[in-house]
Amino acid sequence: MQEFAHETVLFTETLMMLQARPGGRYVDCTLGGGGHTAGLLHKSGPDGTVLAIDQDPMALAFVREQLVEFPERLVLVQGNFRNVREIAQAHGFAGVDGVVFDLGVSSPQFDLAQRGFSYRLAGPLDMRMDPQQSLTAADLINTATEQELIRIFFEYGEERFARAIARVIVRTRTVHPIQGTVELADLVKSAIPAAARRSGPHPARRIFQALRIAVNDELGSLKAGLAGAFELLRPGGRLAVISFQSLEDRIVKQAMAQWARGCVCPPEFPICVCGKKPLGVGVTHRPVQPSSVELEHNSRSRSAKLRVIERLEESLV
Repeated sequence: MQEFAHETVLFTETLMMLQARPGGRYVDCTLGGGGHTAGLLHKSGPDGTVLAIDQDPMALAFVREQLVEFPERLVLVQGNFRNVREIAQAHGFAGVDGVVFDLGVSSPQFDLAQRGFSYRLAGPLDMRMDPQQSLTAADLINTATEQELIRIFFEYGEERFARAIARVIVRTRTVHPIQGTVELADLVKSAIPAAARRSGPHPARRIFQALRIAVNDELGSLKAGLAGAFELLRPGGRLAVISFQSLEDRIVKQAMAQWARGCVCPPEFPICVCGKKPLGVGVTHRPVQPSSVELEHNSRSRSAKLRVIERLEESLV
């Protein structure tokens, strides 16, 4: 069994915010190395249950071996969290006490060159969370139009040199297909002015992020997954989401603000006529971020933000 150990970010804060308790029922939408799932199993003992979902069969196999002491309390499912509502209902997990999302790519996926997520490691341009999925980053790089590449780089990577980078890629692929991570990283670097490369992160970081998001439709999955997860909560149940970049955090923040919004009548109305009541209440008014101790111990946690909302109204499922 290949190692899939992953240092869980904001572990203590997440379990505390979810108010994990004995007998509780929880859903971990992003199993990864199993950190949050293990914590929820321990906190919900002796009779609580956890449904854990991941697209990556390697993560599922690793956790299945690590958490063998919970055969009756842990349900592992390979799937995309965009379908969390359907997956949970199929396994008897409607009306749960808490749901957690730990977004982004886990450390083992980044550190395995053959997965193609890292611009620092030589490997194929893959970037699939689910290895059974057909679309790869190489497919996008070699077949998408120049305009589509510009859109992906600008929208998902917030890359100001998107046009120049797309132009270099299209020109290069007319000579030969672009297949490797290092080759793509070098092409990106060559397209960015030298002055812009002297400071800040690696020039390919935003492009690799954009391609990963596009290959896995991460933002579309997140929007669908958040909606499904919130519907699964019982009144008093909580949804906790850890994001690592601004695009994800913006979606989470907007979704939670919408659920917590009450009356939508114009301010000039003397009384409420819409009758709209908030579905939830924010638990974190500002995102929780890693402590200085965690940052010193795990530098990859530096961009993490935890947001939590509690459901007020009856579930819709």
